[in-house]
Amino acid sequence: MKEEFIRLGLIIGEQKLELLSKKHVGVFGIGGVGSFAVEALVRSNIGEITIIDYDCIDRSNINRQIPALQENIGRVKVEATAERIRKINPDIKINVIAEKYTPENAEHFFEKKYDYIVDAIDMITSKIDLIINSQNKNIPIISCMGMGNKMDPTRLQIADIYKTHMCPLAKVMRKELKDRGVKSLITVFSDEKPIKPVWSISNDAKREINGSNAFVPSAAGLIIASKVIRDLIEY
Repeated sequence: MKEEFIRLGLIIGEQKLELLSKKHVGVFGIGGVGSFAVEALVRSNIGEITIIDYDCIDRSNINRQIPALQENIGRVKVEATAERIRKINPDIKINVIAEKYTPENAEHFFEKKYDYIVDAIDMITSKIDLIINSQNKNIPIISCMGMGNKMDPTRLQIADIYKTHMCPLAKVMRKELKDRGVKSLITVFSDEKPIKPVWSISNDAKREINGSNAFVPSAAGLIIASKVIRDLIEY
């Protein structure tokens, strides 16, 4: 048993720890949620990880994303994340895809076989397509709902999409997935009422930017990683 992961081995046993070293997880979106999911998965002896994100690190990411350091501003997120992963576990296999997932290029992202997929994408069209593709290919997937404009990480829950409430993103996803015949989807969502930002900021697409913090998205990412690990070892 590798000394780095012996504390986890004490809980789950050597056989299941070894099983994790043979599993491949794809994480789509390396933001406030996805970066913490990646961190926890890598520190849990996952053997192969694919990280997908087209974006570069912005100064405004520093309050909530693991690879967001002053020295990394302007770097491609997945490249900075891969560098950190290698420092944690040099033996892990890392696949880096610095591209935006869209319905038009979806098949490119499924060239490798995943044992589990983490959906931490913000764009609704991409999110829906990833979920449907994963389910059609019989790949387990967990999808993160909206974590912006929230302050209380204790309000996070794991639930089927059709049992979610309060979350504006989950409301849209329930309708869109139902219209497409999706019968079930495991999600992490917050039942906290969204907070109205005290002032308005828009991005290049003229959409209002949500407020965020260091503790709600990160907690969601850790909960997601916990669910993935527990499912992979059938805990």
